[in-house]
Amino acid sequence: MLESLNNNKKLLPRQAAEQIIKLIRENQLQAGEKLPNEFDMAQQLSVGRGTIREAVKILESRNIVEIRRGRGTFVCEHPGLMEDPLGLALVEDKERLALDLCEVRLILEPELAALAAKRAGEKEIRKLEVIQEQIEKLCRQGESYLKKDMEFHELLARISRNYVMPRLVPIIQEGVSLFIEVTELSLAEETLRTHRKIVTSIQDHDSQGAREAMKEHLLLNQKKIQEKLWENKSETFIDGEG
Repeated sequence: MLESLNNNKKLLPRQAAEQIIKLIRENQLQAGEKLPNEFDMAQQLSVGRGTIREAVKILESRNIVEIRRGRGTFVCEHPGLMEDPLGLALVEDKERLALDLCEVRLILEPELAALAAKRAGEKEIRKLEVIQEQIEKLCRQGESYLKKDMEFHELLARISRNYVMPRLVPIIQEGVSLFIEVTELSLAEETLRTHRKIVTSIQDHDSQGAREAMKEHLLLNQKKIQEKLWENKSETFIDGEG
């Protein structure tokens, strides 16, 4: 009997955690929105405040909510997605990782762009245009456009209306950051040109055009990374000779 009671005590926070997830869904809480306070959730779920605290810890460990001290509990930016679920940070061979991520993006993102062109609404197209304008401004000023480039690709994923893609794209954004770190300023003009082609194709609802423009965009990044890696190897060889 005692073992059964202990098991129930362990299960209760997990059950409460699932109920909080249900609450987030039913209230359509978005990333960054605040959950009800501990007292209100305890009342809603008919459990003690200690159970709510344990449930929130479980959800925090699953990257569904984040606790901001003194402010409350909020929905995470990418609920349920861990920061590095594929363990990319632990990959020692960053050169191989960069090129493998190129391949992954070439498999996924041209088709993603084609879906976006087919399914985009007017408001979404306008948002894409605004981000592209912001990227152009940053490029012209010689400033980093990494964050905006990520927004561009994540918005395309949402526009695709595919439920899975907005969850996959943040994972491969590590690839975007690697590309930008290696190629950002040297590829600024090519980035602008191919981004414009992608946006124009989506404005025209031209799936094939969007597919080809995205493929061109990614192939240019791939080529530049290969060139950069070759340069690094050549420099290492020369230094070794010296």
